[in-house]
Amino acid sequence: MQTNFTIAQLADPEIDSANAILRKCVHCGFCTATCPTYVLLGDELDGPRGRIYLIKDMLETGKPPTAKVVTHIDRCLSCLSCVTTCPASVDYMHLVDRGRAHIEEVYVRPLLDRLLRAVLARVLPSPGLFRLALVGAALAKPLRALLPGRLKAMLALAPASITGPSPVDRPQVFAAEGVRRKRVALMTGCAQRVLRTEINEATVRLLTRHGCEVIIADGQGCCGALVHHMGRTDHAHAQAKANIEAWERVAAEGPLDAVVINASGCGTVVKDYGWMLRHDLAWVGRAARIASLAKDVVEVMAELGVAAKPARGLPVVTYHSACSMRHGQKLVEQPKALLVKAGFEVREPAEPHLCCGSAGTYNIMQPAIAARLKARKIDNLKRTGGAVVATGNIGCLMQLAGDVGVPVVHTVELLDWATGGPKPAGLP
Repeated sequence: MQTNFTIAQLADPEIDSANAILRKCVHCGFCTATCPTYVLLGDELDGPRGRIYLIKDMLETGKPPTAKVVTHIDRCLSCLSCVTTCPASVDYMHLVDRGRAHIEEVYVRPLLDRLLRAVLARVLPSPGLFRLALVGAALAKPLRALLPGRLKAMLALAPASITGPSPVDRPQVFAAEGVRRKRVALMTGCAQRVLRTEINEATVRLLTRHGCEVIIADGQGCCGALVHHMGRTDHAHAQAKANIEAWERVAAEGPLDAVVINASGCGTVVKDYGWMLRHDLAWVGRAARIASLAKDVVEVMAELGVAAKPARGLPVVTYHSACSMRHGQKLVEQPKALLVKAGFEVREPAEPHLCCGSAGTYNIMQPAIAARLKARKIDNLKRTGGAVVATGNIGCLMQLAGDVGVPVVHTVELLDWATGGPKPAGLP
């Protein structure tokens, strides 16, 4: 793609990076076939190629974009299916991130939009505030029909019951069972700690059972993904730096084999910390080191091997491949292989590359499109005939739970069960 940035513009390292990405695009359009919003809406501007043109024009002119341009870029799920498809290896992930940051810098959103984004950015990364918000949402559910689309979507996503904080999430050290094979830090996350406490608990049991010393680092928090995808760069960088410092303290006390992450949306961002902080000379090296240690829990378990106990009558599992796992981290076969090794029969739905519509806060900010994607995904999941759906991302889990007709659990919950842990809640 031909670009027309001035020499002065290219002196900005962010524009220079965007220019390099833009010039790799060959306009082939292969990306449109796998883009969820293009598949649904059929609009060129709601596909990656169209959005690339919009971002190019927006960055070249430097002017505030129109509301129409912002709408099309907001509709991008950041599912990264286009990145998997692209024959020219266009780095769309970082390009759309730059486009969103530009919008945040120069575009004034409507007041209600600004308020909703500010609330989400403040509440969701804070487990305490988020738990209180969910209690309020449960009380407000009877009024859901009276509320506008986005607020209605927020209430619909709120779980029926909220558990208290898990003791597993407090800073501490869990000793390995038997000979210590690895020393790892576990990222406990933010929203997941509130929505499904069982996931971190199952992860600790699974890792310690397989010879890992598991450390919950003091000072870690939200990975920064939520505000990063809103274009709030400074906020995201601050959250990333807090995590880097927390895990560096763990590494200073002894060899650290991995920073284990059990929410693939978080993992995609943590693995990208080196890029996020590449222009910050005081942090880029530190960020790159932590990013190199970041591993999804299935990567660690693939290295350790699953010590499954023979069992009969395990349910057939339908595996839903989260976009951040499949496209963001390229972890396609590992989760399924681990489940098979643990004794489960594993099935995969049709169109595994298409997003379920969760995508962070997308199902709140774009409820109509998210609902259509969810319905399509659920139909494909049901057709497999599985007795349980497994996935590796809390967003997908919450998006699908309650509507598939079978329990939806995290992959580690099944692996924990198969290797001696408790049966996941809801399974017959």
